[in-house]
Amino acid sequence: MKVERMKAAVSISGKIEIINQEFPHLEAGMVLIETHYSAISSGTELLLKNKKTDYPIPLGYSAMGYVREVGEGVTHVRVGQRAACYGSPYVKHAEWLAIPKHLVVPLPDECRSSDAAFVGIGAIAIHALRQSDLHFGETVIVVGLGILGQIAGRIAEASGYRLIGFDLLEERCSNLSGSGVEHVYSEEGKVQNAIDEMTQRQGADAVIICANGANPGIINQALRWIRDRGKVIIVGDVGMSFDRELMFSKEAQIFISRAGGPGRYDNSYEREGADYPIGYIRWTEGRNMAEFIRLLSEKRISIETLITHEMNLTSLSQAYELLRESPRSVLGVLVHYEQGSGAAANPE
Repeated sequence: MKVERMKAAVSISGKIEIINQEFPHLEAGMVLIETHYSAISSGTELLLKNKKTDYPIPLGYSAMGYVREVGEGVTHVRVGQRAACYGSPYVKHAEWLAIPKHLVVPLPDECRSSDAAFVGIGAIAIHALRQSDLHFGETVIVVGLGILGQIAGRIAEASGYRLIGFDLLEERCSNLSGSGVEHVYSEEGKVQNAIDEMTQRQGADAVIICANGANPGIINQALRWIRDRGKVIIVGDVGMSFDRELMFSKEAQIFISRAGGPGRYDNSYEREGADYPIGYIRWTEGRNMAEFIRLLSEKRISIETLITHEMNLTSLSQAYELLRESPRSVLGVLVHYEQGSGAAANPE
């Protein structure tokens, strides 16, 4: 590659800057991707953006683009193919990405490029649902219908779970109900009525909390909504304060769902490329990514209506202002990179 520098977005002292960085170095077991789209994860990235530091913080962790080179030992993707990728520090809002092979999945022709850019958020949603250990026909409540909660709700509905969505913003509730979900509410009392009706007053099997900065009492509310020995899964940045008696009375379980699944933050899996045997770890981070792409490709879920804004890298700061100032109208934000081209099959 003749390119020596590239543009990337970072946050310095709470301000977004587009800087020139060295072109990423391709090593064995890695894939070089020319970025076409990256997706903003509003909760995580706003938290990072607002950190007051003197050093640059890379932003972003979910993207798609075109494979331009593959390192030794990479066999599941080929040069010129579209691929989706996930996981900081490798994936970020940057023009080029060098990514370990387990964090890259190929895209079928049927999968829209813009949808695939949300692969990281999709993998996080899938892992949260797996943490809840739900079975067909069981009831789950998704709290917080931002981009993560919206995707989690769609996957839960496609999986045959009995879904209740909850968010204080009517606009977000309308988006999820518009996808075909019947029980979506902006009032806690209506959620309780739906639980009573759907479970014969036994309580939901699980509550998944996707809201960042949620009401500190939301865990207690979740404990009231679940059945005896039910589960509360925390995905968003929520204060860990709850009533011990509420938890004790139901012998409830509270879990933290960490990112996209087993393998995340494990250097031997991500950087060194050592996979977990499927007989021991069925759903790794990479397999969850591939499952999200399958759901999109087979039209089991649709996230097209979640993409509310698209902008280029140089106007990225405007995206964060929109997310902060207009949560009622902003859900999925795409960053578009002009240079991504070259594959014959390129559904947008």
